[in-house]
Amino acid sequence: MENPQLYKPPQSTISNCCTVHLVYQRMASSNSDISVDVGSLLKGGPAGKEDGVGESGASNGGQPPNSSSHDPWLSSIMENGGLEEKSKSQHPKIQHVSAMLRNVESNKKCYDPFVVSIGPYHHGKPELAFMESRKMAMARQHVTDSKVAIQTLYDNVVAVAEEARKCYIEGSTDKWDDRQFAQMMFLDGCFVLRFICCSLDKETGIKSHNIAFVRRDLFLLENQLPFLVLEALMLPDKNKWLKDTNLFVENTRARSPHHQEGGWLDGIMKSFFNRDRKDRSKETKQQQQPVHLLGILHGQLIDQSVPDPLSMSEWSSYRSAIELKAAGIHFKPSKTSRCMDVSFEPAMSFGTLRLPPIMVDDSTKSMFLNLVAYESCPDAPDDFGITSYLCFMDVLIDHAEDVKELRSNGILLNFLGSDKEVANLFNEIARDLVPNPRVYAKVIGEIERHYNNKAKIWIAEWLHTHFSTPWTFLAFLGAIFALALSCFQTYLDAYGDKKPN
Repeated sequence: MENPQLYKPPQSTISNCCTVHLVYQRMASSNSDISVDVGSLLKGGPAGKEDGVGESGASNGGQPPNSSSHDPWLSSIMENGGLEEKSKSQHPKIQHVSAMLRNVESNKKCYDPFVVSIGPYHHGKPELAFMESRKMAMARQHVTDSKVAIQTLYDNVVAVAEEARKCYIEGSTDKWDDRQFAQMMFLDGCFVLRFICCSLDKETGIKSHNIAFVRRDLFLLENQLPFLVLEALMLPDKNKWLKDTNLFVENTRARSPHHQEGGWLDGIMKSFFNRDRKDRSKETKQQQQPVHLLGILHGQLIDQSVPDPLSMSEWSSYRSAIELKAAGIHFKPSKTSRCMDVSFEPAMSFGTLRLPPIMVDDSTKSMFLNLVAYESCPDAPDDFGITSYLCFMDVLIDHAEDVKELRSNGILLNFLGSDKEVANLFNEIARDLVPNPRVYAKVIGEIERHYNNKAKIWIAEWLHTHFSTPWTFLAFLGAIFALALSCFQTYLDAYGDKKPN
């Protein structure tokens, strides 16, 4: 990002490189040991399909491509072809962060909890023992406030414990028997719901310096609880609990003063009433069963719109916010805080780039990196929306001056420190990330068309040079006034003394 002018590769090369990298991301996150023929990916066909090879009957003695082979290993490939579809139909698993992301030295601490463990992956760590001792007290308060018998709540958790165990990576929960695992799910679920309730009431019973850390820890990929466990504890009023959970997740991010979105529940209602009756039950059921809190946060930040598969984004060069401002492009906050709510509004000689407002604090880096880790999971949505958003912001932010420009226009709410720290944060987060080239294709194309219009650029640069500050504008008015007086004086000297005939 440091070089303002980059080589512009062919469109097909960009698409193919992104495809290969996205495949590699998915394979790395699932610890898969599958070899991929990169050449076949770049050609868009199966491996070895060249000059007729791979066609039915061309190189296998006339046998159809799905015929059995004498090699047991080759036969197993064809027989197990449906395993991927079967795994997708099951509950999405709560994955580990991929080694590719964890190996970035500056980001290693962003994936581990600071004060509380939720679920089995970090359970029992000595540094988390203090908050572990608080879970029984939080569970007691949750049971008391719900006015439901503790046995009833526990039985509800036991009923879903087996399904909840399947949400974690196979083998990661083997050291807990059914009773121990159900107890862990019960205490962790009560802790999460009690913290959500108390956070909205501003009374958590936890010291203030730990509240921010607990909130941060609840949105780590490896620190998630299956949402079905939380649902089992949402008594007596499940609908109220769902609304409170939605509001709690919303409060973890900044919202625009013109906030119009309703979050996860409103998304469900819109999809319910705007879809055909035939598709309502299937899609609503999928949306009403979020995977975990981090999945809800991802759903609030990313809408479900599908980008045009034929459109591709292509920057001819990287341009920071300051460079775009000099070219006549102004910045304004979007009406929602969804990462996909990015638009460009062209005008006669100017343009307006609308970006979602974002609050930047000590937990921002951890939150975005865990969302990126979630998107790289095999069972996660394929949009790579958060990854693409971070790459887009990384293009706009090079230096502290770029942060200042976005901050002064209400897009970045800086609670982290200096503008330079914010710039460094975005540059570190986006390191080694590859965006979905279709996500912001329309916006990038409109910016490129504006930037390639030489007349607009000339006018914008002239106005930026001479009217960037009030003092230059006043100086320009003074010069115009002085020129007018000079012309008027010249006219008087030439014609003022002459008498009419």
